[in-house]
Amino acid sequence: HKYVYSRLGYNLKATDLQAAIGVAQLRKLPRFVETRRRNFALLRDLLAPLEEHLGLPAATPGSDPSWFGFPITLREGAPVGRRELVSALTTRRIDTRLLFGGNLLRQPAFRGVPCRVAGSLAGADRVMERTFWVGVYPGLTPPMLEWVAGSIGETLGVRSL
Repeated sequence: HKYVYSRLGYNLKATDLQAAIGVAQLRKLPRFVETRRRNFALLRDLLAPLEEHLGLPAATPGSDPSWFGFPITLREGAPVGRRELVSALTTRRIDTRLLFGGNLLRQPAFRGVPCRVAGSLAGADRVMERTFWVGVYPGLTPPMLEWVAGSIGETLGVRSL
């Protein structure tokens, strides 16, 4: 899987062409940020009735983030597991991503690497096992986000949000 790391290393792939495109995109940044925030807020509102089954994100007090995506964590005892939910979303043409590497100390690349661990890392394990992202990309429309939320609700057994 692309989020299983077998070797330590660097990922420094930016090219001059990518940098030029990035500079050109900066003019669009304020609109992108505003739309991502609006999409995040809508998705948060749409999924709020499912908080019995889902851990939903919220901004840290005093912050105003430009959301990369919308992380969702299935709560203990949710009617379906992450694999089943992600699979159901995929069949409805809703793309998801896992939370990158999850608990990095569980990755093969870190086996045998000396380190100090403070605590059980249960939270990191929970994120690794139960969390995934859906998008808040600026090109998503309210009907698209309603489709995402409705599909999550139906998969969890809630027919109407």
